[in-house]
Amino acid sequence: MNRRSFIVSGSSALAAASLPLPSLIAQAPASKRSIKIAVKYGMVSEGKTVLEKFKLAKEAGFDGIEPDGPFEESMVQEMIAATKETGLVVPGIVCAKGGRAMGALDEAARVEGVETMAKALRQCKELGGTTVLMYPGVVNKDLPYQAVYDALIKSTREVLPVAKETGIKIALENVWNNIFISPLDAVRFVDEIGDPHVGWFLDLGNLARYGWPDHWVKALGKRTFKLDIKGYSTTKHMKEGPWAGFKVQIGEDGDEIDWAATMKALDEVGYEGGWISAEVGGGGLERLKQIHSQVAKVIAS
Repeated sequence: MNRRSFIVSGSSALAAASLPLPSLIAQAPASKRSIKIAVKYGMVSEGKTVLEKFKLAKEAGFDGIEPDGPFEESMVQEMIAATKETGLVVPGIVCAKGGRAMGALDEAARVEGVETMAKALRQCKELGGTTVLMYPGVVNKDLPYQAVYDALIKSTREVLPVAKETGIKIALENVWNNIFISPLDAVRFVDEIGDPHVGWFLDLGNLARYGWPDHWVKALGKRTFKLDIKGYSTTKHMKEGPWAGFKVQIGEDGDEIDWAATMKALDEVGYEGGWISAEVGGGGLERLKQIHSQVAKVIAS
């Protein structure tokens, strides 16, 4: 399951983006936490060039921007130039295709996934990032949990030498793919690999469907490299279905995630990743400013 298809481009994201903007964007209070805020590249709907999109994200207040990769080398060079001109950081790359394929039971597809992830790791180094976000396979009726898990272990070990060579970390993310639905499963995987280059890109909104973010934060501890954020309503989920849960603004009316408890848990485990990335329905400058303000308020809670 492609998380971006339902979060950034799918119906739930469109619904989130269509929620009315406040007439005045409130200024978020200064945060006591040194966590920088990134936006996913696909959320920036305005701007025709890479540089224009970087400039828009910078104007909206973001510290970084995360693209989907790997991509053509020309795109890498455009992004390098854009980072130099704007001062915006590329903290990492999202590698959805590679991660899903790394859990494939078809050997040719699995090997292709490893190669795709390796390419993303090398491009991330070129861009000055520190992590490649990995979507860890897909489990369904025809793809058993244990078999996919074993394929992911094998694939991660095969690509690990590239992570060590580049110094870029592999960060698995909890997506709605029917695997790693418990923090203990997430801990088990990382500890079974047993290397500091492999950890977690914890999506705090995705897991609210079946858990509590602060519980996951405490269970994973130092295994969490970075964070994704979106709001979620379990009430909407129960009334309208799971995807409807995302039809809320981060940290505002309707969002039922306990952000204060989550931030406290991050403090307690000594979160050192330094980044949190918004992943919701995007838009133009005013929408991006709104998202930045919402995330900043959560960080300060």
